[in-house]
Amino acid sequence: MMHSITKRGLITGAAALALSACSRDVSRLPAADGVVVSKARREMYLLSAGKTFRSYEVELGFTPQGHKEQEGDGRTPEGIYFIDRKNPRSDFHLSLGINYPNSADIARADAMGVDPGGDIFIHGGPRPKIDRTGADWTAGCIAVTNRQIEEIYAMVRMGTPIQILA
Repeated sequence: MMHSITKRGLITGAAALALSACSRDVSRLPAADGVVVSKARREMYLLSAGKTFRSYEVELGFTPQGHKEQEGDGRTPEGIYFIDRKNPRSDFHLSLGINYPNSADIARADAMGVDPGGDIFIHGGPRPKIDRTGADWTAGCIAVTNRQIEEIYAMVRMGTPIQILA
């Protein structure tokens, strides 16, 4: 009996060691000083001194073409924004807030008589309650895998500019 418990403990310990060897040490990742998202290419780039050092495939809002104009339109905004918050308790694993709407977005929405919407984030995958059947499934956010958002979350600081291109 003692032999089987010890053997099981060794197998469990070996599995844990193997998993920890595969995990990333995010404390050693470089800091990004800029983020660029190409909606057309479905890619996000992290920049340092103007050069790309990481790239990621992304998923966008369920109506990805065009600039976000109002709440519920499913579009991902276009323009220059900033990372304005970090949410370690996000419904989407982790998330980085984008300061949409900015003053120009608010003025445009006011002129149209609509609500510009808000709560645009870079985030990981959804909890199971969200339908993710299409390639672009967010309400206007920029989605990556959970593993990728862990890396991005560690490298992107508050105040980092993000340029979202058509």
